[in-house]
Amino acid sequence: MDKAVIRVYTRPVNDENYPAGLAHSIHISCCTGETNEPFNKNYGILFAEGLVSDNNTIIPLGVSDPKIFCTNDGICITGRRVTEDGRNYDNDGKVLLWTTSDLIHFESRGFADASVLPADISDTIEADMTVVQAALDYWRPVKYMGARLSRTSANMDELDETEAVLEYSDGSVRRKKIIWESGSSDSRTVKGTIRQQRFSFPLAKGYGDPVIFPWEGKWYYISTNDNLNDIGIYVREGDRVEDLFSDEAKEHLILPFDEKRGFEQTFWAPEFHVIGGELYILFAVSGHIWGPQCHIMKLRKGGSIIDRDAWEDPVRMVRKDGTPLAESAITLDMTYIKAQSGSYVVWSYRENIATEMDSGSMLYIASVNEDTPWKLASDPVLLTRPLYGWENVAGTINNEGPNSFIRDGRVYLTYSGGSANSYTYALGLLTADTCSDLTDLRSWTKSMTPVLTFYSVDGEFGPGHNSFFTNEDGELMIAYHAETDITETLRCDGIRRVHFRKDGTPYFGMSPQDDITDETVTAEITGAV
Repeated sequence: MDKAVIRVYTRPVNDENYPAGLAHSIHISCCTGETNEPFNKNYGILFAEGLVSDNNTIIPLGVSDPKIFCTNDGICITGRRVTEDGRNYDNDGKVLLWTTSDLIHFESRGFADASVLPADISDTIEADMTVVQAALDYWRPVKYMGARLSRTSANMDELDETEAVLEYSDGSVRRKKIIWESGSSDSRTVKGTIRQQRFSFPLAKGYGDPVIFPWEGKWYYISTNDNLNDIGIYVREGDRVEDLFSDEAKEHLILPFDEKRGFEQTFWAPEFHVIGGELYILFAVSGHIWGPQCHIMKLRKGGSIIDRDAWEDPVRMVRKDGTPLAESAITLDMTYIKAQSGSYVVWSYRENIATEMDSGSMLYIASVNEDTPWKLASDPVLLTRPLYGWENVAGTINNEGPNSFIRDGRVYLTYSGGSANSYTYALGLLTADTCSDLTDLRSWTKSMTPVLTFYSVDGEFGPGHNSFFTNEDGELMIAYHAETDITETLRCDGIRRVHFRKDGTPYFGMSPQDDITDETVTAEITGAV
């Protein structure tokens, strides 16, 4: 078969497991013969942008009545803009328009006049099977398929350089070191093991916003402690990442409740960062009156992370003129980016929370100098706010929890949308060239489709507010919190490996079940043994 039927559609609203912000998006499926397969596990792919009202609140919008058709340049998808309850929203004879050449990458083209669309437009097209198969491979879960050796035979001197080449269902490969056994002196074969660090979920119950951090030969874990009503900053120390979650792991209080210093509640989202060669913790905290604000505290020279007295007094983040980051708004979830173009901080900002004038939380970015990271070096720039339905499910209007890594010249900045302690929480992604000015909005590309949701990994609901670290094997890992059930609100921590697709882009949904387990391989020995 050289053709397949591609269909676009929306899904019925279900307030219990697929609310309007998700249902009113464009879904895509493929039909080959009698088999119908939805892309992206039947989670939405194309979302309409909401609008910002004159009073700086968000008007949530979705899509209905999607259509698809082919042109000489590729594939076009259209849809009517609707309100959350499905009513038509001031379309004036126009429809939203997206274009794609591969059913993987989509570009929003704004509006098109519905009257000039093809007369026979419908919700299906026939597409070339080569294109469809590549799209299916992309939108399906990525799974480990097997391993081969970089060389099938080697002399003893070459053995340590022989690697395992791991193959995955999307066509991607990765190389991994083999731990070889010491065999008998006359053996012509040798066995080895490919090991993969893996963690069960949940790792720690009642903790959110986890960060795993290596420092001076030890590993450290820091997070928001929901078990203690988010009061105090606690740190765990271990020789291995696994030790941080053992029954024997101790929690060391390094920033306690302190009424005199104004640290009384919402000790939120602490993150370790090395800035200018010094170790800092970025975090948010409130005084007696609720209203979290971004703070930073520095480890004294030679000090121990788990020693409360080794930390300097926290200071509140300020603008370049020395005034507070916010006066009447809240600020939280600050992270740091060291790019080729300079140093930056990104944080979440929200005005008039829980009122009719609630702006929703949005991400801002500014540059900083490494010697004074508590003071912005530029004016804040609005980076993103929750205009897509998955970011604003049932009024959650949420962009928060930014964290980043750099790979192959690109900055990958994840952030979270939806409800922070519910199944709708999800990860979004912004990307930029590491050499570009990150305070210039033109440097950034925002993914319309979330990159990690409650559809991504079975048994994990509302994954979000993540951080990244490189493990002992040099693999990029993601730490995050999620819930164990769709009705649960207790945040629990998880860790998994970040996979990289054939095109080099990150894939965050690699479940332990789909990845390699410890596997034995055999090599033939040539020459003298």
